[in-house]
Amino acid sequence: MKIFIDSAEIEEIKAAAQTGLVDGITTNPSLVARSGRNFKELLEEITSYIHGPISAEVTENDANSMFEQGKELAKIHENIVIKVPLNTEGLIATQKFSSEGIKTNVTLCFSANQAWLAAKSGATYISPFVGRLDDISSDGMALISDIRTVYDNYQYETQILVASIRHPEHVLQSILIGADVATIPYKVFMQLIKHPLTTAGLETFMKDWNQASPNQ
Repeated sequence: MKIFIDSAEIEEIKAAAQTGLVDGITTNPSLVARSGRNFKELLEEITSYIHGPISAEVTENDANSMFEQGKELAKIHENIVIKVPLNTEGLIATQKFSSEGIKTNVTLCFSANQAWLAAKSGATYISPFVGRLDDISSDGMALISDIRTVYDNYQYETQILVASIRHPEHVLQSILIGADVATIPYKVFMQLIKHPLTTAGLETFMKDWNQASPNQ
């Protein structure tokens, strides 16, 4: 499963990229707004650190305007993936992008039916939001399992990009179900690496080593 970092903060992106484990980046208007950066300048800078897919979301409301805005964003770099909403206009725009060979990430998916329609529209990625479903006492990971079954049944090439990840267990479940990508907040990404027992074990090893080899 590929790892994308869900962030618009350059320092987080740089730190994650240095691990050599990150395959791409997702952004959204909320993350960009919090960063305080010019969107196009931010995307250009991200491409210097991340050499995989970078999702950039359109902010227009109708399909034709989404398409025109997305084409301009796609010119920034060959790795830019155009992020569109999962509504009627977004699906129409997705078909337009697909016909032009422009990759898309269809976002805000909350049902397997929606994911099926996105795949039929030619989406490169589908982004189901598992955390937001959990927030309303639904089962976000069950949706990932359902989408995996639908896509495998009909050999759709659309990749399942698990989004709205809240904790490492979401990541583990995504791996076990067979999702293609998980887009992970930087904090959760670091939680995947760190474990209190690993930290305690290393501290014990170093303490024992220093006691056994005081002159080294």
